[in-house]
Amino acid sequence: MNFENDGSVNENSVEDIVLRYRPELAKIVPYLNWLRDNASNEVAQSYSNSELKSIPFPVYDSNLLAFVKAAQTTNLLDRNYVYVYSRNRLSSAKDELMFIQDAQIRDMDDLAGILSKYILSGMTKGSVWAEGVRNGVLYNVIKKMDDLVRFWGQETGREFI
Repeated sequence: MNFENDGSVNENSVEDIVLRYRPELAKIVPYLNWLRDNASNEVAQSYSNSELKSIPFPVYDSNLLAFVKAAQTTNLLDRNYVYVYSRNRLSSAKDELMFIQDAQIRDMDDLAGILSKYILSGMTKGSVWAEGVRNGVLYNVIKKMDDLVRFWGQETGREFI
């Protein structure tokens, strides 16, 4: 992640975290309702043409593609997300969901690491995006990040709309 403190607040303070994450989350929060409504649904279909003997490939829901594109425009994605998984001993969706549930404002970078795993690995393995929607991890991680930023933004007196 390459978004930085502008020097107006102490680096990595709660206020700094809120100021850095708020504008980035604003780009993907509009997809929360869609992510919630499609949890446990199939948002990708496999297409193949038996007449042409083509290799099957996924066809994604347009909302999923729009969400992924929006997430890619944020500074939330970190290619070193594997360290988040090893440091927090995350190896399954159940582990991810438990971590998300217990996360606090200081865990925002790790929450962004979970988001990064799904968005970045989905670019090379087609089923990952749909899996993140189906198992609820994408909804829960964005919801938790938004809840934390909203709560602590109010606490610091810097609530932005």
